[in-house]
Amino acid sequence: MPKALRFAFLLFLLLPYALRAADAPLNGQWQGPLAVPGGSLDLLITLVPLSNGSYYAALDVPKQKISRMPVEVELKGSEIALKIEQAGSSFTGQVLEGGRVLKGTWKQPGLTAPLTLERRAMPTASAAALTRLTPPYREENIKFNNATANVSLSGTLTVPAGPGPFPAVVLISDSGPQERDAAVQDYRMFGMLADYLTRRGVAVLRFDDRGVGQSGGRYFTTTTADLVTDAQAAMQYLRAHKLINHRDIGLIGHGEGANVSLLAAAQPQPPAFVVALAGYGQLGHEVLLHQQLEIMRLIGADQTQVKAAIELYERMVTIIRQTPNDNQARGKVAGTLRLNNSQIDPTMARARAIQLTSPWSRFFLDFDPLRSLPDVRCPVLALNGTDDLQVGAATNLPLLQKGLKNNRDVTVKKLAGVNHLFQPDPQDWPLVNGQQQPNFSPKALDTIREWIAKRTTAAPSAAAPQKPAASKTKNNTASK
Repeated sequence: MPKALRFAFLLFLLLPYALRAADAPLNGQWQGPLAVPGGSLDLLITLVPLSNGSYYAALDVPKQKISRMPVEVELKGSEIALKIEQAGSSFTGQVLEGGRVLKGTWKQPGLTAPLTLERRAMPTASAAALTRLTPPYREENIKFNNATANVSLSGTLTVPAGPGPFPAVVLISDSGPQERDAAVQDYRMFGMLADYLTRRGVAVLRFDDRGVGQSGGRYFTTTTADLVTDAQAAMQYLRAHKLINHRDIGLIGHGEGANVSLLAAAQPQPPAFVVALAGYGQLGHEVLLHQQLEIMRLIGADQTQVKAAIELYERMVTIIRQTPNDNQARGKVAGTLRLNNSQIDPTMARARAIQLTSPWSRFFLDFDPLRSLPDVRCPVLALNGTDDLQVGAATNLPLLQKGLKNNRDVTVKKLAGVNHLFQPDPQDWPLVNGQQQPNFSPKALDTIREWIAKRTTAAPSAAAPQKPAASKTKNNTASK
């Protein structure tokens, strides 16, 4: 197997890397064109400092539909090394102009090319306030406490104009530490969803994940089950708010957040409804293998490489699942990594083994999304896009629908041309100042709004016209 791809066959496509911050940490996004045969690819590297002094780092390549691929970063003075193991790629270079420019060489299978990444301008809060029009609803920064985990979480609550009380939703993010807007490049997935719903009479609470932004706690010691308590704490905050109808508080989750929402719906004091955006129906280890194979397909791996990837994946899963002692499992995983790739540094192998045996990883490997679904009695809307490369609609939606078969109010829909981030095809993006800008699928937004409106009591003074309130439906529906 080619050297460049050997270590690319590690588990967990979307597991974020905990990276040690340098003395002068980088923070933000760097973007630049990579020259490839026949044209160029626009690459974007995001570095997000976490409260424990580490980083979350990710690569986006819009033309290849790659989003949030994990990146490992090593900083030594002005020298920087970026390693994207899942794509068998790397970047080595210099940090120049006080961090504004990263200049060096990009390597991937079959290609070595110069690459310059320039820091994207990130408007300050004061600048944004000067350019942003005042929305026709109330907006405030809030804090709430998760007493179960003893963690304080920070977020933004948007409430329609008028006396209320209003129906409300809590937004739960996908895997990886994310800030309250779930921003990727210029696309603010949760910010856009919150603005759309609040303008149409639904209050929205979105918050920074643990260890991100102004929220406390540590993200990388948190499991999917732990995140359920964050969702419950957010709902509890809304239930005590005088402008919120405590009977109409729901959860909207994306990716892993969809499964967090469904888990919360199977617990005492469930949400009034759940909107599951690209939720998993497959077992955790099946989801991760699917994601790994999709990346290999995108980088052009052949059948021999795919077979080797599957074999390594299965060996690693077996080691982790059959070795409950972390120290023993880490030793075996590190040894397997070095046996598979003699070039890997022992320290790096040990660090990767620690990540692969983290609480999140161990939980997700054995996570069965369907186990708790028979206990979900509230209305559920499950949406997925046909262009989603991370959570396949054709596989996962039928599994969720089957798991919810005893629920009398389930709606399942596949949205044509929509990707994992719920963006439509780029050719359908709106033009802003002559350039197309990513947006949340209008079809998805309308579907979510109409479905929620039929299951909640709208306040008569909502900021935008609402459909007449309907009684809670008890019909099981499914459409494609």
